[in-house]
Amino acid sequence: MSETELSVICKNCGSEVSPYVTECPYCGARLRKRAPKLERRGDGLEAREPRKRRRRRPRLGGASFEAAAERPYATIAAILVSAVLLVLQKATGDPIGNFGGLVIPFQEDWWRYLTAPFAYVDTGFLFVVGLALAIFGTGVERRLGTARTAILLIACGTLGMIAADAAASPDPVTFISGGNGMALGALAAWFVIRRAEVREEIGEDLDVVGVAVGAVAIILLPLFAPTADWVAGLAGGIIGALAGFAATAFQHGE
Repeated sequence: MSETELSVICKNCGSEVSPYVTECPYCGARLRKRAPKLERRGDGLEAREPRKRRRRRPRLGGASFEAAAERPYATIAAILVSAVLLVLQKATGDPIGNFGGLVIPFQEDWWRYLTAPFAYVDTGFLFVVGLALAIFGTGVERRLGTARTAILLIACGTLGMIAADAAASPDPVTFISGGNGMALGALAAWFVIRRAEVREEIGEDLDVVGVAVGAVAIILLPLFAPTADWVAGLAGGIIGALAGFAATAFQHGE
């Protein structure tokens, strides 16, 4: 044990002891409630600093993200815009096509690819997507920032709608709308980024089961929501995963 590690003084017997123990080895006095969590830095282990005081540092073999956004404005906006459009649709009783949804094979307005991910006719559909965005979208936004997260969500939703339009059959008439592509994209991006963060951290675990349950719930939305589309959801998830890999590769290269 090096001298630099002996930086804690036992108040009971006055001995210098390691900061990594909970009890004094000389007198048995309690020094702290629990031992500090350790993280790998280079070839050695160091005590992790408290979350409120520490700033993330680059680690060999993993990615480290500074807190990029204090408030998840992009995520909040995505949920709020969808909620307002749903309320208006319910109040007026107009078809989803009047609120930006895709109507196939009568799709001619390119801007509908941008608006369709925010259009809903089903409250349960919006609830599941909004919950997924609130959980995973905010986590992505705090790591990537508001502007990048807004671009990510729009890309996942829009490209998902383009893929759904390309794969849809022109007969019968098909209505496609909703943000399952955005939700699955946010989940996939968060999973990739978080997996890179915890790869080299001791005592940190990734809740794979919880993420898998969330992903399955989003993927199965077309079984319950009439305007949700399988292709739109899966395409959005792929875009989100690719964005997560790009973000971790860029951060690792800094």
